[in-house]
Amino acid sequence: MGRTKKAGRAGRFGARYGSTLRQRVAKIEANMKALHKCPSCQTKAVRRISTGIWSCRKCGHTFTGGAWIPVTDAQKILRSFRERSAGRRTS
Repeated sequence: MGRTKKAGRAGRFGARYGSTLRQRVAKIEANMKALHKCPSCQTKAVRRISTGIWSCRKCGHTFTGGAWIPVTDAQKILRSFRERSAGRRTS
């Protein structure tokens, strides 16, 4: 219900909100519903449980992440910063 071939997931909005915003929503939702890689077992089996809560269907690992994707760009930057600063301390 509410989907068309052209609009996809955003077809439920009909002609409202403009095409660019509907395309953006469709892209975000498609990425959110896709399977993601588990940080624990490295399997593509992670699904979103709720806003910011993600769980692996294979190993049962539950973790927090972004609202729409499990690992945000800010988390990637923070992780690389931590790895670089940890390398400086050991030397």
